[in-house]
Amino acid sequence: MIFEVATAGRIVFGDGVAARLGELARQVLEVRGGDAGAIPVLLVTGRDGARAASALGSLTAAGFAVTGLSVAGEPTTAVAIEAVARARAAGVCAVIAVGGGSALDLGKAVAALAVHGDPFDHLEVVGRGLPLVRDPLPFIAVPTTAGTGSEVTRNAVLADPATGVKVSIRSERMLPRLALVDPLLTLSVPPAITAATGLDALTQVIEPFVSSGATPFSDGLAREGIVRGARSLRVAFAHGDDLDARRDLAITSLFGGLCLANAKLGVVHGFAAPIGGAFAAPHGAICARILPIALAVNLRAVRARGAPSQLARFQELAGLLTGRADAPAEDAAAFTAELARDLGIPPLGTYGVAARDVAGLVEKCQRASSTRGNPVPLEPAELTSILEAAL
Repeated sequence: MIFEVATAGRIVFGDGVAARLGELARQVLEVRGGDAGAIPVLLVTGRDGARAASALGSLTAAGFAVTGLSVAGEPTTAVAIEAVARARAAGVCAVIAVGGGSALDLGKAVAALAVHGDPFDHLEVVGRGLPLVRDPLPFIAVPTTAGTGSEVTRNAVLADPATGVKVSIRSERMLPRLALVDPLLTLSVPPAITAATGLDALTQVIEPFVSSGATPFSDGLAREGIVRGARSLRVAFAHGDDLDARRDLAITSLFGGLCLANAKLGVVHGFAAPIGGAFAAPHGAICARILPIALAVNLRAVRARGAPSQLARFQELAGLLTGRADAPAEDAAAFTAELARDLGIPPLGTYGVAARDVAGLVEKCQRASSTRGNPVPLEPAELTSILEAAL
């Protein structure tokens, strides 16, 4: 057995730790004495910049010169190019992102591209996929949602409108220097975003657990994340101020990022990338809609042509989700389907995905890097059945 573990240089988790951003940034950037004022940084935030106000205050109090940049939606290649130009013009020496997955992905991309140039030299699928040959600018991630786990992953996802897909720049060099995870920052997340991001987080511990790339390291994190996410997502959705539930989801998200960075995903994310690139659909909502259907189809495929150990994974997954050790493997799909219904996850047709789009999306899913981690390879007809059921 051979596996490797790579993650952020330092992870700090806990209630209120975001207030230490300035102090911790000085440590990881090795700012000494009165030199902080000479260290210009780029602060990337989401649409609601108010949620990053305390971060800005902490950095300013620590003496950093902050250039602000907000991203209104999921970042595109064009947005990344513009952001890199701004970072270079400001002469920043580090990038700090405070926000949801979009802000963190953009910040990570800017940190890498500021020293490399054209994103299409390094993007997978739509670009040349060249490796990063120099270390990016130091990057610090502070998530304000519990979903993507981008604070501990080695890739940045960008949408490319020209090809209608979302693809990654990927390198171990892109791992953040510091991941600062504060559940208090998620208390103000509204129910709909809690549902979508929370189900994304749950997907990102489920897919690695049943994937072909599962490792003992990812298994332990996935098991813990699945139990916490399954027990707390409905609570956080209905009672956004329940701190215990928010802590559970923050841990699920963090562990999901660690799992996907060190194991593999599957067809849920294989579909999410092209759908998210072609339609105005939130990534988490796509994953939430497809997850139970993909689990059911994957289970049938595993029964037909998989290994006994793979079937045992699905049986264990059902027990972790439901809390019943004797739950049949089919209960994993049933549990996640009921959870998505309870949280109001809409069908993909709501976002304009139609039957005429299925064939093209199936073809793109087959080429997606995430699909390579599926428990067993799925036939085109099986992939088609998943997407048609999700419409």
